[in-house]
Amino acid sequence: MPEPLDTLQSLTSLTVANASLALEQGLAAIRAGQTVFDLRHVATVDSGAVSVMLAWQRAARVAGVKLELQNLPPKLKSLTNLYGVCALVAGLGPDAVCPPDMQAPVVTRLESPLASI
Repeated sequence: MPEPLDTLQSLTSLTVANASLALEQGLAAIRAGQTVFDLRHVATVDSGAVSVMLAWQRAARVAGVKLELQNLPPKLKSLTNLYGVCALVAGLGPDAVCPPDMQAPVVTRLESPLASI
């Protein structure tokens, strides 16, 4: 029976501290033919996560495959929106609109009580 493909469900953290390891794990999965990464168990993220996901997308593009990143946690969606790379992380290209499932919840700006002073 063939080995199941690594969908990266074992990944629980995607930070600067483990970025190199996560990057290599993802690149190995892409080389093995994996085209879907499930990030549902990622609980801790920082800016390193965005860099890793962009590198995965570049590697997939070079390999001639479309990489689908599924179940991004809200904090990770928020970071990709903040940096303006949501569509790139989704593998859509620089001029594309971020798909609804990748968009972070909209936070409305609250008026500061000091604004009227």
